[in-house]
Amino acid sequence: MFTKLSTQAAKRKELRTYLSRYWTLYLLLLLPIAYFIVFKYIPMTYVQIAFKKYSIVKNVWEMPLAANYGFEYFIKAFSNRDFLFAVRNTIMLNVLDLAIGFPAPIILAIILNEVPYPNLKRFTQTVAYMPHFLSWVIIAGLALQLFAPTSGLINTALVSMGFKAIPFLNESTHWVATYIGLGVWQSIGWNTIIYLAAIAGISPDLYEAAAIDGAGRLRRIWHVTLPGIRSTIVVLLILALGRILGSDFDRPYALGNALVKNVANTIATFVYTNGIRGLQFSLTTAVGLFQSVVCVGFLFMADFFAKKFGERGIV
Repeated sequence: MFTKLSTQAAKRKELRTYLSRYWTLYLLLLLPIAYFIVFKYIPMTYVQIAFKKYSIVKNVWEMPLAANYGFEYFIKAFSNRDFLFAVRNTIMLNVLDLAIGFPAPIILAIILNEVPYPNLKRFTQTVAYMPHFLSWVIIAGLALQLFAPTSGLINTALVSMGFKAIPFLNESTHWVATYIGLGVWQSIGWNTIIYLAAIAGISPDLYEAAAIDGAGRLRRIWHVTLPGIRSTIVVLLILALGRILGSDFDRPYALGNALVKNVANTIATFVYTNGIRGLQFSLTTAVGLFQSVVCVGFLFMADFFAKKFGERGIV
């Protein structure tokens, strides 16, 4: 009994010593914790709007429960053709973004790492990541000036050379290709920085040993560089899969138009059209909740398979 009390007293003393040494760090931690509680967790209480009949004059706790045990708006959403098309388009665009946009920065980072001229490397990297700082409204304006059917710079040049104008922005297939291409252009440089940082952490001794063993440049990339950044690739892939049903609002809204509505209408634009402009707050809250749950499911599934293949994952 005495030994147990003395052990507990020693632990309390150790805790007091620890807190007296690091209390400033915990004090600094209070601000971000307060931010998340006030701006992230407290607003989560309003998720229940998805299960209630929304009333602007009532508190969220006083709103009556919707029909079908609160699932009225989920049923209404899945009965809405526009919502189903929006889900299809969101998945299609995100899968294409993942298939084309995810490997692009990895390839660019490897190429830049192999460039023997530091000045050229820095110039290329700077030019590549500058588009990241442009908003999609600005990018959409640039796209309109370049790709407009009749007045765009590229189509004007094509017509003047005797070729047919390409409907970059007013035909579904071409619009999707333009959408994905602009997305890769906007994000490739910024994501390349992450992979270049991971490559910089690989020991030069590994490259030297591979070169001594007779490995060429491609062999060194395959057996040294890619395994060295595999954990970074896996973490970013998990995060990307977690957003497979998520969608930014500004990108499809800025680039979309009435002619390509069948492929440009995503969940984010559906929520804006029906929730903010259509005042169907319960319906669009239900849509947002469904979207979040599916994204979290994909995130955990990707993390599970990553751990199965020997990676650490993120959870």
